[in-house]
Amino acid sequence: MPAIYFSNYKIKKMYTNPSNLTRLILMALLLTGSSAIAFAQETASASATATIVTPISITKTVDMNFGNVAVQSTTGGTVVLTPASIRSATAGVTLPTTAGTVAAASFDIAGTANYTYVITLPSSALTITDGASHTMTVTTFTSTPTPSNGALSAGGTQTLHVGATLNVGAAQAAGVYVSATPFNVTVNYN
Repeated sequence: MPAIYFSNYKIKKMYTNPSNLTRLILMALLLTGSSAIAFAQETASASATATIVTPISITKTVDMNFGNVAVQSTTGGTVVLTPASIRSATAGVTLPTTAGTVAAASFDIAGTANYTYVITLPSSALTITDGASHTMTVTTFTSTPTPSNGALSAGGTQTLHVGATLNVGAAQAAGVYVSATPFNVTVNYN
C-alpha cells in the first residue's frame, strides 16, 4: 500500500496496523453516529384546553291557545296564530268578538351568554281532541326567533314564542279541544 502523507507525517503505519485501523473506524463511526443523534431529535410542548359551556335549557311558560273559534256548517277553514299571539281566520272560520284566551306558546331559553342556537319545531301534525271522537289538527309551527337564528343575550337568556295553524273542519263539534300529548320544541347550540 502506498504511503499517505499529511502535514509532513507519514500515516501509512496507521493503516497497515490492524489495531490502529479498527480504532480509526470505530472513532469515525462514533463521531458520525453521535452527530446524527444530536441533530435528529427536537422537542416542542403544547397545552391542552377545554371549555365546558352551560348546558342549554328550555322551559315552557305559556301553553298555546287559539281562543274562541266559530265555524260554518258547510265550510271549514283555519286559524293562524302568529308567534306574537295575533290570530287570523280563513274560509268558513270566524273569530268571535269574545276572543277567549289567545296565546302563542312561550318558552324561556337559558344557557351560555351570547351563544347562538337552533330551534326544532314539530314537523308533523298535532291532533287535539274534545275528549270524545271529535278532533282537529295543528300544523305549520312557526317561531320568533326563527328556527335558525336563536341568540342568547349577554345574560344567557331569551324568550321563544311559537305559533301554528289550527285546521277546523266544517260543522266542527263545539267543545274544548286539547292535545293528548304536548308538542315538543327542541333547542341546541350551533
